[in-house]
Amino acid sequence: MEYSHRYHAYPTQQVAAELERHIDVHRQAYNYTRYEYENVDADNIGSAYKHHNRLPDWKDEFPVFSEVNSKALQRTVTRFYQNLSGLSEQKQNGNKVGKLKWKSPREFQSMTYSQSGFELKNTSGRRATLWLSKIGDINIRYHRDIPDEADIKEVTVKKERTGEWFVSFGLETDDADLPEKPALDELDSSNSVGIDLGILNYVHTSDGKTVDWLDLEDEYERLRREQRKLSRKEKGSNNYEKQRREVAKVKRHIRRKVLDYQQKITTWLVREYDAVFVEDLDVKRMLEQSHNARNKQDAAWRQFITLLDYKADLYGCHVVQVEARGTTKECASCGVETAKSIWVREHSCPSCGFETDRDANAAMNVLQRGFSELGLGWPEDTPVETALPTDTPDFQRVSAKRVVETGSLGVVRKTPSSVMTRDEVPRTT
Repeated sequence: MEYSHRYHAYPTQQVAAELERHIDVHRQAYNYTRYEYENVDADNIGSAYKHHNRLPDWKDEFPVFSEVNSKALQRTVTRFYQNLSGLSEQKQNGNKVGKLKWKSPREFQSMTYSQSGFELKNTSGRRATLWLSKIGDINIRYHRDIPDEADIKEVTVKKERTGEWFVSFGLETDDADLPEKPALDELDSSNSVGIDLGILNYVHTSDGKTVDWLDLEDEYERLRREQRKLSRKEKGSNNYEKQRREVAKVKRHIRRKVLDYQQKITTWLVREYDAVFVEDLDVKRMLEQSHNARNKQDAAWRQFITLLDYKADLYGCHVVQVEARGTTKECASCGVETAKSIWVREHSCPSCGFETDRDANAAMNVLQRGFSELGLGWPEDTPVETALPTDTPDFQRVSAKRVVETGSLGVVRKTPSSVMTRDEVPRTT
C-alpha cells in the first residue's frame, strides 16, 4: 500500500534560497521536456523511460541541469508524462482537454527526490532533519513517526503560496503488515453502513446518525475582507505581495478546516464499521450544473470519498462505491421510484406506505446496493424495518462543532444507545 505523511519544514534562509533555485531548474526541465515532446522526432521520445536517456545530452548542452540531483531530474521528466496520461484519461472519459502548458515560476513550486538522494535523520524527538543531495539539511517538525514497517520511496519538497515549506514522504507498506479485512460472508446490516452525502446534513447514515455541515461563513467573511484589501493594493508592489499572502493564508485555513473535518468523520466510519458504502458521485458535473456550486465545493465530496478509500486498508474496512443514480427516488422498502423535488425532505412511498427521512432512505438504498455490489444476499433483518424518524428521541444528530472539537462523532457500536463521554472520545488524525 502506498500513502504519504506531510510535515512542516523550516529551512534556513540560505537553504530556502537553494531550494527555490533547484525548483526553478526543475521547472525549466519540465518545460524543456514539453518542448522536446512537441518538437523532437517521436522515435527518440514518447515515454518517460525514453526521455530519461536524453538527460546526459541535456547536461552537456545546459550545465545547469548538472547542478540538481539526477534522480530528481528524472522524476521531473516523469511528472510531465504523468500529467500527459491524466489528460488522456480525461479525454477518454469524454471531457474536452487541451495541451499541457508551459509552467511559470508561480505554477511550479515543488520537486521530488525518488529512490535516493535523501536521508531522514534525528527522528527521536519532535524535530527531525531531512538531508537532500546537493542542497543540505532541512529541519522539519516531526509531529508523527513514520511506521517502522514503511519504506520511504520518495520525498517531495513544496513551497506553498503562503511562503511556508512542507515536506511529504511517499511511503510504501507491505500489505501483509496491514489489518486483515473481515470476510465478506461475515458482513451484515449490523456491522455495515450506507452513507448519503446530503444537503441538509453532511452525512446521513443508514442506521440513523447524521452529522451537520461545517459552518464556514465566518471564514468566508474574513476571506472577502482580505480580498477587498488586496484589490486596493497596487499589483506588483511589496504591499500587494504581503496582502496576497494573507489571502492565501485564509484560503489555506478553509482547506485545512474542511480536511480536518473529513479526516475525523472518515476515521470514525472505518473504525466503527466493517463495511462502508458510499455513492460514486460525479462531482465535476454537479458543480457545473448546480446553482449552489460553492457549497458543494466546500463539501469536497470527492476528497471525502478518496479519504475513505485510503483509510479502508489502514483500518481493515471494506469501502465500496455504488451507483448514485436513483438512490433518492427509489423506496428502500419496496423499490418503487417516486419523484421528489429538492425541497421535499421526507420520503413517503405511495406503494408500500414506508415513511422516513429523505436522506435516510437514500442511505439505506446505498447500503442495499453495496451488498449487491459485493454479491451478498440482503439480510431479512434490515435497517428499513427499524428506521427512525428524525423527530424521535433515539435519532442521533451530531453537530459539526462537536466533530471538530472532540475528533469523534461520539457513537460506538457496542449497543444501539451507547454514547461516548467526552473523556472517552478518541482523537483521530
